[in-house]
Amino acid sequence: MTDPVTLHVAPTDLAVLADVEGRIALPVDSPDALGAEARRINRLTRGALARFMASDRYAKLKVGETATLAFPAGLAAEALDVVRLPRRASAVETRKAGVALAKLKGKAAVTVLAGPQRHAAELGFGMALRSYSYDDMRAAKPDAEDTPAAPGNITLMVSKPEEVEAALVPMRALCEGVFLTRDLINAPANILTTITFAERLLALRDLGVEVEVLEETDLEKLGMGSLLSVGQGSDSPTKVVVMQWKGGADDAAPLALVGKGVIFDTGGYSLKPAGGMEDMTMDMGGAGTVAGVMHTLARRGAKANVVGLVGLVENMISGRATRPGDVVRSMKGDTIEVINTDAEGRLLLADVMWYAQERFKPAGLIDLATLTGAVIVALGHEMAGVFSSDDALCNAVMKAADAEGEGAWRLPLAPAFDRKLKSQIADMKNIGGRDGGATIAAQFLKRFVKDETPWVHLDIAGVGSVKAETTYAPQGPTGWGVMALNRLVADRFETKEETKDGA
Repeated sequence: MTDPVTLHVAPTDLAVLADVEGRIALPVDSPDALGAEARRINRLTRGALARFMASDRYAKLKVGETATLAFPAGLAAEALDVVRLPRRASAVETRKAGVALAKLKGKAAVTVLAGPQRHAAELGFGMALRSYSYDDMRAAKPDAEDTPAAPGNITLMVSKPEEVEAALVPMRALCEGVFLTRDLINAPANILTTITFAERLLALRDLGVEVEVLEETDLEKLGMGSLLSVGQGSDSPTKVVVMQWKGGADDAAPLALVGKGVIFDTGGYSLKPAGGMEDMTMDMGGAGTVAGVMHTLARRGAKANVVGLVGLVENMISGRATRPGDVVRSMKGDTIEVINTDAEGRLLLADVMWYAQERFKPAGLIDLATLTGAVIVALGHEMAGVFSSDDALCNAVMKAADAEGEGAWRLPLAPAFDRKLKSQIADMKNIGGRDGGATIAAQFLKRFVKDETPWVHLDIAGVGSVKAETTYAPQGPTGWGVMALNRLVADRFETKEETKDGA
């Protein structure tokens, strides 16, 4: 797994600032309210900082934006990176300021004079999130000028290092989870097969996660004909991987996370166009997100019960492959007429979601999938599509996503869309036309959700991997959802510590 950048925490030492090498990052707000670190920098640079902050250039900086004073006189550092950050900035604003610092050119070590104590950890977290580069497939590491900037070691210079170090512990775990998700989505399909994907997930046992792999013979016995139909044209065996983190009370029902793990999607006999098909290595983004969340929860020791289930398949063409017009039987027992073999994600999810409910009786069910192009038409690459049968769980997911700065927007479910799924020969079709495609797909999945199960469907087709850099990530996989779902678990499903009076 790609390792997050190393974050060091050190006590503030104004006496050494003149000799600090590499880059110095300095969050500031008003020229009239400079902290001790900024005042020291201003004296060392003979007032250059104050003059800059009085200029129009600084006045035009928005919250979180940076400006660089190169080779400042009086400092050994090669650059002074000034970032505009109000003392009352939110956690997301502070994190984004860290991202802005990480994007500056060069890979020198960075010393961050973090200012207000509560800013420090979020600044470091933002820098770490943006300092990602996937180099596993390169024979040689790229030169600095050929890749987005990734700072070297980062030192957070703070007044209370013990407090900041404690705050960084769960953030490091979260960054690892995000990077795992990005790594999995980046990996090409000849490297990340269903077999090697399962092996990557088995490694979570080292963190205390209980992991089991259901093979095709197991899936056949369970009656998962819908799932098996997706991968029957491939030489890569279909698998379901079950990951259990048991950090909560023994009798507490788990939250179930289900991820679509199509390691490569040709579209089957409903073949995709050749142009852009190489991007279909990202069609396992839902499974990648579930893996990242499970890693994070285990790494930080979450006091919650969470089970992650991923269906791993490859949608290929062969003499064994499913044909348009075939009818398959789901684990639930419903029959599905496969009109379009490129609408395969919902066939996978139907069986894995049903299995999750039958076996674990979860307190809530959330599925994640790069499911439809229609959601990209609706929401672009800024928002994940959110569908739900339960307002309370949906609102909690939306709140968590907002708190982490991950875009999400709720879209409707309605019985009227069920008419689109009517089949003349089976219980349902797997598609229902282009109009309202994202909702029709969600309406299909809803048929495999029990009435008593709170359920949220997250269509991440537009946000899982993108062609341009995002707030927290360079071009490519974003890791969207790891932060939001980790926060959801912390806010809604973790066992809370009792106060001294038992309240």
